[in-house]
Amino acid sequence: MQTETILYITIAAITALLLALFQYLYKSKLKSNLKYILVALRFIAVFGILLLLINPKFQSNTYYNEKPTLVVVVDNSESVSYLEQDAGVNSILKSIDSSSELKERFNIQEYSFGKSVNNLDSLSFTERQSNISQALKQFGEVFKDETAPIILVTDGNQTYGSDYSYVYNSVNQPIYPIILGDSTVYSDLSIKQLNVNRYAFLKNDFPVEIITNYNGTEAVNTELKIWSGSNMVFRKTIQFDDAKTSEIVSTTLTANSVGVKTYRVELVPLEDEKNKVNNTKNFGVEVIDQKTNIALVSDKLHPDLGALKKSIESNEQRSVTILNPKEYFDKINDFQLVILYQPNNGFNRVLQEIKAQKLNTFTISGPITNWNLLNNSQGYFKQTITNQTENFQANLNKNYNTFIVDNLDFNNYPPLKSEFGKTEFLVPADVILYKTVNGITTDQSLLSTIEFENTKHALLSGEGIWRWRAQSYLDTESFSDFDNFIGKLIQYLSSNKKRTRINIDYKSFYNGNDDVIISAQYFNKNYEFDNSASLSITLKNTEDDSVREVPLLLNNGNYTVDLSGIKAGEYNFTVKHASEAVSALGQFQVLEYNVEQQFLNADISKLKSLANNSSGKSYFSSETDDLIENLLSDKRYSTIQKSTKNIVPLIDWKYLLGLIALSLFAEWFIRKYNGLI
Repeated sequence: MQTETILYITIAAITALLLALFQYLYKSKLKSNLKYILVALRFIAVFGILLLLINPKFQSNTYYNEKPTLVVVVDNSESVSYLEQDAGVNSILKSIDSSSELKERFNIQEYSFGKSVNNLDSLSFTERQSNISQALKQFGEVFKDETAPIILVTDGNQTYGSDYSYVYNSVNQPIYPIILGDSTVYSDLSIKQLNVNRYAFLKNDFPVEIITNYNGTEAVNTELKIWSGSNMVFRKTIQFDDAKTSEIVSTTLTANSVGVKTYRVELVPLEDEKNKVNNTKNFGVEVIDQKTNIALVSDKLHPDLGALKKSIESNEQRSVTILNPKEYFDKINDFQLVILYQPNNGFNRVLQEIKAQKLNTFTISGPITNWNLLNNSQGYFKQTITNQTENFQANLNKNYNTFIVDNLDFNNYPPLKSEFGKTEFLVPADVILYKTVNGITTDQSLLSTIEFENTKHALLSGEGIWRWRAQSYLDTESFSDFDNFIGKLIQYLSSNKKRTRINIDYKSFYNGNDDVIISAQYFNKNYEFDNSASLSITLKNTEDDSVREVPLLLNNGNYTVDLSGIKAGEYNFTVKHASEAVSALGQFQVLEYNVEQQFLNADISKLKSLANNSSGKSYFSSETDDLIENLLSDKRYSTIQKSTKNIVPLIDWKYLLGLIALSLFAEWFIRKYNGLI
């Protein structure tokens, strides 16, 4: 307590005492000892009131012991059971859970992980993918302010995510891998990686690149074969030895018919090979009849052009050519869609021809757009011309119903620069993104689509979309979210397909470990999104005629169903409404491939490197007792005594108020009882 506060309290006590003495002792008619009781009561009441006015603050310290946290993370992927280590995992957990000394020393928290992290309720070893790096990053973030060593029970075989060897810098905790598996080296052939485009064009050759690998010391001969059904379409003899442990095989195959075509790559196994699953790999190619050619017309160089070209061409079905207005006018019949980037005076003939031929367009405006020309060249929208610019951020219209839009975090995307003023639509338009200024969402369109007289158009009011693609990468370490969004917009604009009441979004084929997710949107008769519909999907396997029906759940503005884990094969499906005769059909194929069964050994070297770099230590499953002993003897994990300082103002002390009230009441009662009032 400060000296100044103590001085005030002293003055308050003296003042209260003088007031009480003045009233009951100075010139008082009371002769009995009753006056001393009244003096005391009046002193307590006045002093208490003055204390409340001064309101001193009192400090108290509470001491407690904080034990370090021991994080136990268990790999729940299929590779653990495939390597016959599931019994060892249960033995490790039993040793940890039964150690009373460990429980006394640490707060033990147990988790499992596959593609994501979960609480350790039970272990099934059925996760189809494992992401070690993501699990460690999450624990590093959660326990960044604590002492929390991590026991990582895994075989070290990661199938998803970034390399975990370098994740220790973001964890900042000692990591103790318990290695599931042995260090015995077996001779093994494997297909390490297969690179092929998802799409090919009819009658064209498409490239296939296969990376083969050999683990062993003896010289061996094998043969690489590629099968299409029962037909062998490629074969090559390969030799390996202790010096040559890998070979890249490149070839081309011909796309002879339209549709999804599946192939099987086989590396003929050795006679004594232990793991033959990783000798084969399936892949698929969707053969299409033609490519969508898109003209990106601009009279200036800008980063937006490169970003749009990269984004659109991420789908091999589409090709983008960047042209100036004169070059496009000479080749106007070569393209199915035209993107007009900030049209100016040089676009006059181009705009006239587009209007005459009724072509689909995607118009992107910006600071140099000639709005007089653009307003007069079409009859779909009209921009108020102010000759001033403004930065607008985007807000997603979750009721947009023309095609399925992924729920991207547009609020986090940088602003676009555009003309300040109102955009008036002269025909019905659907808004995808609204303009947001200083965090306030307006009713003005930033991105809209228009369907009128058998043509489709889109208007983006803003320059700087390249920043959106960059932000997408910063958020997710991938361009795919933004590219998918632009891809759906381009697909809509380049297609003459009419609107339906159920839109479905899916891929034509999925690899064995892909997430099989199908999305749908349902609209009422006025084409308004209905968030109370009851939709279901009927899935039929064309090979065994098995049928299953699953409901679709509303999630982020779309109805979705997760079919991950279904067995490989071809499927037909129908998405239908429960009470209306409205449905949508589709088909896809799941290729057989289990990435978790591609491993023969634990990745010992990588786990040891992770342990050493994080100031931990690696152990094999048989050395669990040594790990426990090491943790108990490590002085870094001592219990720490901490204190909590509480500062409480006197005005919060309710008992003082009660004491004042009681003193005043007692004083009044005594005076009343003795006839002094």
